[in-house]
Amino acid sequence: MKIKLKRLHPELQIPSYAHTGDAGLDIHSLEDVVLEPGERHHFNTGFALEMPSGYVALIWDKSGLASKRGLTNFGGVIEYTYRGEYGVVLYNAGEEEYSIKKGDKIAQLLIQKIETAEIEEVDELSESPRGERGFGSTGK
Repeated sequence: MKIKLKRLHPELQIPSYAHTGDAGLDIHSLEDVVLEPGERHHFNTGFALEMPSGYVALIWDKSGLASKRGLTNFGGVIEYTYRGEYGVVLYNAGEEEYSIKKGDKIAQLLIQKIETAEIEEVDELSESPRGERGFGSTGK
């Protein structure tokens, strides 16, 4: 499958896979930003995409930034019909400021097929081993 990319910024680092077989394309920052604890920032990415019908782009956290620094992504579902600039909204849930430099990896982009569900309203759902037990139902 091919995806068309439109460059919107001259310093764009085109999203790329770090390793063969990776699910996510790395997205890089175009600016220097210091994120204080509890602060969020919208990063323009410098690109727009055109995907085939039946696909969606999902923006996800970089696991290292999330686990080591507490940086997480807000939002991130981009429909195949969207043609504008992609954005990344990072939130610092950590306890220390974090400095992002131009060129740093800030998120990853996953391209996935869409499965469209048909919703059927019912009065009851079938039984299952788990039933209605929710958060924490499998132990600590």
